[in-house]
Amino acid sequence: MTVKPRRLRWGFVPMGLALAGLIVWAASGTRSPATTTKKTPPTPVSVARAESSDVALTLSEIGSALPWQGVTIHTQVNGLLKKVDFAEGSFVQAGSLLAEIDPAPYQAVLTQAQGALARDRALLQEAKVDLKRYQTLAAQDSIASQQVDTQLALVHQYEGTVKADEGTVAAAQVNVNYCRITSPIAGRVGVRLVDPGNVVSTTDTNGIVIVNQITPIAVTFTVPEGEFQRLTQVSQGFTRPLPVRALSQETGEELGVGSVSIADNHVDQTTGTVTLKARFENQSKRLWPSQFVNVKVNLQTLPHATVIPAAAVNQGPKGAYAYVVGPDHKVVVRPLRVVAIQEETAIIASGVQPGDTVVVDGQLVLKPGAEVAAHPVAPAKRASV
Repeated sequence: MTVKPRRLRWGFVPMGLALAGLIVWAASGTRSPATTTKKTPPTPVSVARAESSDVALTLSEIGSALPWQGVTIHTQVNGLLKKVDFAEGSFVQAGSLLAEIDPAPYQAVLTQAQGALARDRALLQEAKVDLKRYQTLAAQDSIASQQVDTQLALVHQYEGTVKADEGTVAAAQVNVNYCRITSPIAGRVGVRLVDPGNVVSTTDTNGIVIVNQITPIAVTFTVPEGEFQRLTQVSQGFTRPLPVRALSQETGEELGVGSVSIADNHVDQTTGTVTLKARFENQSKRLWPSQFVNVKVNLQTLPHATVIPAAAVNQGPKGAYAYVVGPDHKVVVRPLRVVAIQEETAIIASGVQPGDTVVVDGQLVLKPGAEVAAHPVAPAKRASV
């Protein structure tokens, strides 16, 4: 028997290893890869809790401050402006002297009228004495009764003349009084419009100065016709004053608190609005005539109302809704019935309850049942009067 050399047997070893590797590769290539499920991380969102609170329901409009009373001081007689008796920008009382017109021409007319009155009174007195004498003689049948009647008519004539003279004196005295111009109201005087030394006339359109009453002061604003009906209802036909706040348009700072009790007597057909007038005591003098302000009228206070941040309210095809975070950190969609949205606060009638956690930021990427990582935000700011 012939024995094969050993080197031939060792030559099959590399071939065997290669074949084994090929079999392993083929087996691994035909095997299905193991299926692995990768967990989606929670979506980060900002949340806030629904709260129960007394909320003031308000109406916001743009208004303008006006003097409660404003008077442009005009001269009522023509003449030389002799003196101005006020400091520009000062406060004056009702009856305070503001200016003086040269009274000399009017004083002369008054003197003439007084002289005519004195003369005619003397003539009347003389006629009365003669009438009495004639009546005595007529009783003695010493003169004709016609003479008595003539004298009586003369007395009546002089009485009429005296009455006319008294009217002339009164008119002349009025003109003299008009030479002293006083303020009809208490208020703040503005910039002087005429300097002393000028001749002023009753036909001047600008006047001498403007006096504005600013304590109290008025704020007027308009509301749509529909809102006016609502205001009429809550104010019982404006027999009950409605609290109102005036806020700065620049900073939002509160400038004063007043009340609305005056409504115009018609609806403006061009705008469909009604003008309202509010009274502010304005003791701090922070409201100024012709100043524009933001007006907030307190309609009513809703006790124990459910409130959430306005940012939590979303709008969909079926109306308003909010994402509510459950105990399992997953969100559900709740339909909402919103009473009103004021500033940053939404007042909710149904859909959420106090203590519920609602999503206020990050809703755009959410779906019902999505898991979230909640980060609380500050409570919503609520308006109050």
